[in-house]
Amino acid sequence: MKLSEMFEQAPALEITGIQSDSRLVKPGDMYFCIEGMENDGHNYISQAITNGALCIVHHKDIEQMEDGVAYIKVTDVNATLNIIASKFFGYPSKKLKIFGVTGTNGKSSVASIIADTYSHFAPCGYIGTIAVQYGNVKKLPSLTTPDPISIHSTLKDMETAGMKACALEVSSHGLELGRVQSVDFDVAIFTNLTYDHLDFHGTIDNYFAAKQKLFRQLKESGIAVLNSDDPYCEQLKEITSARTVTYGIGNDADYRGDDIHIGTDGSSFTLYHHKEVYRVETNLVALYNIYNLLAAIAAMCESGIALDDLLPYITRLPQIEGRMERIDEGQPFTVIVDFAHTPDGLTKVFEYAKEITDPSRSIIAVFGSAGKRDTKKRKVFGEIADRYCDLIVLTEDDPRNENARDIANEIKGGIHNTKSIYIENRYDAIRQAIESANVKDTVLILGKGDELFMYREDGREDWLGDHIAARHCIRKYYLGIEDENSGN
Repeated sequence: MKLSEMFEQAPALEITGIQSDSRLVKPGDMYFCIEGMENDGHNYISQAITNGALCIVHHKDIEQMEDGVAYIKVTDVNATLNIIASKFFGYPSKKLKIFGVTGTNGKSSVASIIADTYSHFAPCGYIGTIAVQYGNVKKLPSLTTPDPISIHSTLKDMETAGMKACALEVSSHGLELGRVQSVDFDVAIFTNLTYDHLDFHGTIDNYFAAKQKLFRQLKESGIAVLNSDDPYCEQLKEITSARTVTYGIGNDADYRGDDIHIGTDGSSFTLYHHKEVYRVETNLVALYNIYNLLAAIAAMCESGIALDDLLPYITRLPQIEGRMERIDEGQPFTVIVDFAHTPDGLTKVFEYAKEITDPSRSIIAVFGSAGKRDTKKRKVFGEIADRYCDLIVLTEDDPRNENARDIANEIKGGIHNTKSIYIENRYDAIRQAIESANVKDTVLILGKGDELFMYREDGREDWLGDHIAARHCIRKYYLGIEDENSGN
């Protein structure tokens, strides 16, 4: 695309790519000087030019300008990047139906349910914490909500691959940092708002203000799908210009679940919608997943899919890796891997464990807390686990530049009645929990889900994955099965 097509009065240079990371710049690219939380892109202009950048988009004054390079000064580089990224890739979000999902918990589950179920009617991709996935393509994500270049280039790839829709997780960080300003959302879904990310946002009001951005930018012809049982629902209704619909269980809602039965292998409930009554059967478990399912049902139904056509596909949804993932290798006790890493998330998983575990049996939990993240929730984690568990195995969870033992000791500050042990190596901690389990006990492995990496002081390194580690430990150390896939 010609630079003159992107900016008025710019030279007719042929731009072959756009980048905000100087290390990735290739000959013919345009480089945007983004100021991040730790680095300022203006400091890497020379590197970008050395790598072949033909154009520099900046907002600070530049003392020395190179011949043969176009310099475009703007007021807001990030806002400009959003506009140009969408234009450069052909406005893909306007050509796809875009479902945006935001909230403290449930984003991955709701987006995955939509991507899997909507695809029975029209091909739908997914971008989020679990993966970037569409058609036969599945890639590891870089961030829950990627930067504007990654989002629009991926949406373009989805369009080219024949996708008609995309379910996109929208994090509070992504909203606050302006990563989705130019995404044309058709449906915005709000799951809930609870204590999280206050290390970044500072206060719960700032956290909510970030979430509001999605609903403020939602077009009038769009649909806002809101959780009527969440106290922030009414405020979101007031600030969006889009049409609103609600889902819930406790309060009146456009899509309301009632008469809920939750088992170890599935759930059922009655769905009330427009004075019609539907009986819903699903393989999802735990009450919070009924909320997630209601959110997805409401979003898809409001997008034109009849409930009678939709509900048969809800019965057997694909397992969402690392989200209430039941690990079954034939052992006589329950093992569940879940991404829960907030006080509310842990509470809901523990409540489900208590519901499915005989009072005479034990609940064993393996978890930690991330380094360089909200430290106030660590003691709260201990208090929550103390109420539900019979054994707590504390371990590392993305320690970054903190000492994992110090983090565990902060969690222990909330544990007063339950036996707890600390095993730094996460695989060994999972092994200990598995070997400690007896018949009909429940083992919960929490915090990382299906993540295949661990953040340490020197950056990201490979991690086996909680779900894989659990299978290995059950087979090798509980069942005594030696095979090439077992072991750390």
